[in-house]
Amino acid sequence: MDRRDVNPLVTATEAPPIAEAWRWVEGRVFPADKPLIDLCQAVPGYPPADALTAYLAEQVKAPDTARYTGIDGVPALLAALAKRTSDLYGATVAANEVLITAGCNQAFAIAAMSLARAGENIILPAPWYFNHKMTLDMLGIEARPLPLRESDGLVPDPVEAEKLIDANTRALVLITPNNPTGAIAPPEAIAALYELCERRGIRLLLDETYRDFPEWGGQAPHGLFRRPGWQKTLVQLYSFSKVYSLAGYRVGAVIADAALQTHARKVMDCLAICAPHIGQKAALFGLENLDGWVADKRADILARVNAFQSAMEGSGTAYRIASIGAYFAYVRHPFGDRRAHEVAEMLARDHNILCLPGSMFGPGQDAYLRFAFANVDAAVMPEIGRRLVESERS
Repeated sequence: MDRRDVNPLVTATEAPPIAEAWRWVEGRVFPADKPLIDLCQAVPGYPPADALTAYLAEQVKAPDTARYTGIDGVPALLAALAKRTSDLYGATVAANEVLITAGCNQAFAIAAMSLARAGENIILPAPWYFNHKMTLDMLGIEARPLPLRESDGLVPDPVEAEKLIDANTRALVLITPNNPTGAIAPPEAIAALYELCERRGIRLLLDETYRDFPEWGGQAPHGLFRRPGWQKTLVQLYSFSKVYSLAGYRVGAVIADAALQTHARKVMDCLAICAPHIGQKAALFGLENLDGWVADKRADILARVNAFQSAMEGSGTAYRIASIGAYFAYVRHPFGDRRAHEVAEMLARDHNILCLPGSMFGPGQDAYLRFAFANVDAAVMPEIGRRLVESERS
């Protein structure tokens, strides 16, 4: 195909990184004593709850499941998520401040399209989630990099962020717990970034896809929803994909002021009309019935976090964890100036470990690899450490 036949903003956008990584192992057969360890994509390593799958089996037969819902979602789900958000953050969130989307990637796209136009910019901390960058590139919105430092816990520095704001800045993105780093921004850091955005008249795009996996000790992850007038600054993105193991059902959410949602619904209507009805039913069932199941899975994921840390420490590997949390570890590799892409390919080719190079997450990331360990049992973690040590020797 002649490149002139394709939107140049799309041709200039990087290819999907997950698909690229899987090409490194495509067609290979792995020996029983050294199977592939997939640390590539952030997907739950367990199926949905039995009660949920039984419920959905019945709902497939219901005539309304095959029909559209309202653009913003099933009213009962809007109310349930508004209540869950209100209860968690000790605030009041209204149902008309909720828009259900086909996954959190779509939630981000809808938020970005609602807030910015081509030629304007959104500040994106680097390392960033690659689909955020790809979305902005295709929309012609500048993704303005905000470099993160290990010394800051890979959490954005408000002083550095403010230096990037100009008349064309429309939002600052924060993912916590973070993808790709796993870093969890403390409440005071989130508050400082919110206050910066409030003062400068831009939005804080707060992606909390992985908020259900840390143990918060009875405290809210942050206090932003309790602030008067939060609607003028905060846009929260959420996903049901990880918490209820529903990645394939595509259901997420945007929580923002009702006035912004009026315009976001226009975008939603053109992209998908509504989120999949079956996914919305699944999300509602989860909110109403699966708190105990979620608590069990939270404990399971925390056990995997601890097992990964212990395996790395116990193996004696020179790979070092820069940050870890929820589904991810961001790991500094020991090969000096060697490109992260080359190191990741070597691990896939020679050691049957599939992970992603830091270079897929923005500039200045060639020293790092991302390990998405949530789909790997805790018992496998020592083998990861052993193979990493092996990679250093070879």
